[in-house]
Amino acid sequence: MIVCGVELTGSDAVVCLLNMDRGQFNLPECKVRKLSLPKNHSREDLKRFQAAFAELMAEYGVTCVAIKERMPKGKFAGGAISFKLEAAIQLITGIDLTVTLLPPARIKSTLASNPLPIAFADTGLKAFQEAAFTAAYVGQLHDHCT
Repeated sequence: MIVCGVELTGSDAVVCLLNMDRGQFNLPECKVRKLSLPKNHSREDLKRFQAAFAELMAEYGVTCVAIKERMPKGKFAGGAISFKLEAAIQLITGIDLTVTLLPPARIKSTLASNPLPIAFADTGLKAFQEAAFTAAYVGQLHDHCT
């Protein structure tokens, strides 16, 4: 099963694909590291983002998207645009896709009981993909993705 981990930052959706086959994890090669929404975006731009994300998920056979949840208030609150991106992902139709939000506390507790099997530096991913990779890993272990 292929899970797409997503970290929403500003107007970007950073993605990382993670596959688990017979208990072994691997990182499928993906042509996209992040999808972006223009700064002064229109409704059409948001629809294009949604279509591009759906096309990417369909192309790689992704069945579950695990999004690192952002807080709505406080010091670490997410921006308005990132919540639009989240809604666009959650409202994708036409493909069989489960979208789950992973609160930071769940990510932390899952990693405490199931540490990453490989150091992030050894994955070959870009540094900015680390949170998306972690979300994908926790998503693989999360009951909504299996």
